[in-house]
Amino acid sequence: MAVVLFAGIPVNDYSVALTWYERLFGAPPTFFPNDTEAVWELAEHRYVYVEHRPGRAGHALHTVFVDDLDGHVAGITGRGLEPSSRETYANGVRKVTYHDPDGNEIGFGGGPV
Repeated sequence: MAVVLFAGIPVNDYSVALTWYERLFGAPPTFFPNDTEAVWELAEHRYVYVEHRPGRAGHALHTVFVDDLDGHVAGITGRGLEPSSRETYANGVRKVTYHDPDGNEIGFGGGPV
């Protein structure tokens, strides 16, 4: 069974979100399916998209695991975004969380140091 993931994030202000997510992901969108959506391919067949959906924004919760959490977070910091929180769970797994201008939460996780 092939798995393809599209994780959606509703936003109130599409142009503000587009700029913010370009900074978060470090690249422009991979493609634009229409005038109200922007899609980033994070890994093969694994996508995150923002969609202009006024009134529904602020409720997304996504976590993406990366190989090099510290390097990934340093890159995001270099693009001007700071995390909202950092956590380390009892098993050593770490999570760094960001909130977009609408309050949507996107976290990046990594294994123990």
